[in-house]
Amino acid sequence: MFCKYCGNEIDESVVVCPHCGKQIRELKTETQSSGAGSDLNVLALVGFILSFFISIAGLICSIIAYKQIKENGGNGRGLAIAGIALGATFTALIAIYIVAVIGIVGCTVCAPIYYY
Repeated sequence: MFCKYCGNEIDESVVVCPHCGKQIRELKTETQSSGAGSDLNVLALVGFILSFFISIAGLICSIIAYKQIKENGGNGRGLAIAGIALGATFTALIAIYIVAVIGIVGCTVCAPIYYY
């Protein structure tokens, strides 16, 4: 390999030319090559947070994020799974509450009133 600045022959593993001192190529550090934390799926984070407030929206966002992470890779799989679990649990609890309220209201409206 030859230096593109001075033309002297250099070893392929060098980053800086020993003859002219110019940088030949980028030095990749461990964090740059692995990309740790840089590819967090934002939808997974949004879905996790929404699961506490608007559970059905959090569930939907978390499912979409989980599918994106499964197909494209990236970080946030745990957040997506937690968002799915929380969103499903809170949605089920809300559905049970609504059915119970409708049942109680329906029973009280339809029940005959006895005067003694």
